[in-house]
Amino acid sequence: MKRNKIKLVAFIALASVFTLTGCAKREIKNVGSKGKNIICFGDSITFGYGVNPGEDYPTGLRKLISMPVINAGVDGDTSAQGLARIKKDVLDKDPYIVLVEFTGNDFIKEMPVDTTIANVREIIRQIQAQGAIVAIVDISAGFFLREYRLKLSNLAEETGSIFVSEVLSGILTNPSMKSDFMHPNVAGYKIIAYRVQRAILPYLK
Repeated sequence: MKRNKIKLVAFIALASVFTLTGCAKREIKNVGSKGKNIICFGDSITFGYGVNPGEDYPTGLRKLISMPVINAGVDGDTSAQGLARIKKDVLDKDPYIVLVEFTGNDFIKEMPVDTTIANVREIIRQIQAQGAIVAIVDISAGFFLREYRLKLSNLAEETGSIFVSEVLSGILTNPSMKSDFMHPNVAGYKIIAYRVQRAILPYLK
């Protein structure tokens, strides 16, 4: 009986180790960044298409944290176009954390997924070389853009980036949260801001 109890205790202890290991936070590159600004870098979802200025998710994020937030979203941008403007819109603006949100327009324009991922990888490389933290913002939801989600998740693991998964989940399927077939309305962008804030909160100054 005593031997069985010892085995049980040992099993529980071992299970706890695996649980703690599995829940361990991914090692994020450039924690302790010296930059000053949170930069939201992306396409129409970042820009705030479908709502008035000041109702976009970067503005909502600014209300939730105590650091400056810059909206560097451009409506219609692909990952290649983002890469082309990264110096002016991101690297020259003293980034602390950069929230990278691309894929939607690449998908619409039928760019190969691997080309998109290669562009995002290069965006991440340049940002991290500047000494800033990267957070990848994934706009997939369920089966929609699922292939991008899986590849972006792997990319986040590979590069030591924060991964903010499925920010449009529950928004794309809810007409009361959208301004059109794809873009959130004010309520939808507020939800995105909260989801992003929760993901980056452990890394803020």
